[in-house]
Amino acid sequence: MARTGPVTRDTSSIALGLAQIRVGDFATNVKTATPVLGKNDSIGALASTTFTSNVEYWRLTSGFPALEDMVVPLSETAALECQFKEISPANLALAKGMDPADFEDAHKGTIALGTVKESVPVRMEAHYTFPNGKDTIDIIFPRAQVTSSVELAFQAEDNANPTITFEAKRADSEVADGDTAWDDMPLGCIVFGDGTGTDDNG
Repeated sequence: MARTGPVTRDTSSIALGLAQIRVGDFATNVKTATPVLGKNDSIGALASTTFTSNVEYWRLTSGFPALEDMVVPLSETAALECQFKEISPANLALAKGMDPADFEDAHKGTIALGTVKESVPVRMEAHYTFPNGKDTIDIIFPRAQVTSSVELAFQAEDNANPTITFEAKRADSEVADGDTAWDDMPLGCIVFGDGTGTDDNG
């Protein structure tokens, strides 16, 4: 009997599992439009990772009853939201928009409250390896800012999973400290590859 419906064409392109979130310095790495961060830059174990790319549209309608004649894109945003498991000073500082590089010890540090200010720009790379262990996707935000509201939900029989949201911001040459590497893709890019040349997490 012939099969009908949406039959899988390539099983190696099915995504299952979480991306590894890697965070590094924006200014040091802005000239590079390929993955540069490694597994040592990971924020650690995660409960979820979700990438979104939103586009707002203007729609032209005419006639009665009105029908759509055309649609024009007005703006684009990109964000990555994840829930992290490892409650370290660096991760919590990052979620508060602070520079995680200032918190090197996994269990020591003080994070001030009541001093809200603009989030420190960071480079964010979401590195995902397909189940075949070879093919990869890297979502790169060369200049990202964190826009989270931190919630630490301590529970009797489960670990806390605070949410952190990275929002892509322009990194092209018309922005201060930006670079021409991003003139054609100012918010970043999604790179598909076979893992060659990347510091994978295995």
